[in-house]
Amino acid sequence: MPETRFADIRRFDSIDSTNRYLLDEARAGAPEGVVAVADHQTAGRGRLGRSWEAPAGANLLMSVLLRPDIGPGDRHLATTAVALAAVDAIGSLELPGGPVAPGVSIKWPNDLVDPAGRKLAGVLAESDLTPNTSAKGASAPGASANEQPAPVVVGIGINVNWPADEAELPPELRGLAVSLRQLVGAPVDREALLEAVLSCLEIRVDDLGSEDGRGRLAGDLLAACSTVGTRVRVDLPDGSFEGTAAGISPEGHLVVATVGATRTVVAGDVVHVRPGS
Repeated sequence: MPETRFADIRRFDSIDSTNRYLLDEARAGAPEGVVAVADHQTAGRGRLGRSWEAPAGANLLMSVLLRPDIGPGDRHLATTAVALAAVDAIGSLELPGGPVAPGVSIKWPNDLVDPAGRKLAGVLAESDLTPNTSAKGASAPGASANEQPAPVVVGIGINVNWPADEAELPPELRGLAVSLRQLVGAPVDREALLEAVLSCLEIRVDDLGSEDGRGRLAGDLLAACSTVGTRVRVDLPDGSFEGTAAGISPEGHLVVATVGATRTVVAGDVVHVRPGS
């Protein structure tokens, strides 16, 4: 995308992990804006170490290298920026089956889902909080003349053309995952989706750099979040609790109302609890 910061797009037929590749490149001094796209990942990762693999060339598997000049407490908003950009991009595509964006929402903190709650995409951010002093890339605001802000690599996997129908999924994933092809009833151009994601992400990344912009990201996340208003179970390293997701904080965290209290979830595995489950 020459008109954006994402002009350096590196493509791979197969790679272990686009996130791992860009973290290595970042440690070597690569500047913000490098993109890695793969037809297949042999060690693609999700949150909590979960793995996910799809047939080669079927889906959009990509990572972007960002260097937001923000504090560690705000770096989770890089995930928000990419998730919102993906929703924006899907809504901007001209698809044969009509628009799907009104039906696509964000399950806090990092999944895109359809109206039935089936997973369409997942986002995973990984950070290296050590600033890089290599001269390979230009310095950014807040960094010294020879220092770039610490990198955040954000990967996203979007189910584009796989599965084509429910029968293609492993039994354990049926009813849990969905593709754009299923939602619109026809194959979707992966390259057009890549260009749309990067174009929409240009605006979202700019918002990371200011307090007002970060507030917009949190506000847009609230508007796009299907978790808000639902009964949830939050799994934390030291235990679990249930409540109703009541909102998104100005910092982008999930606010959960429990009996007699309100808890703010900074990080955790959130499960939508269905009635009767």
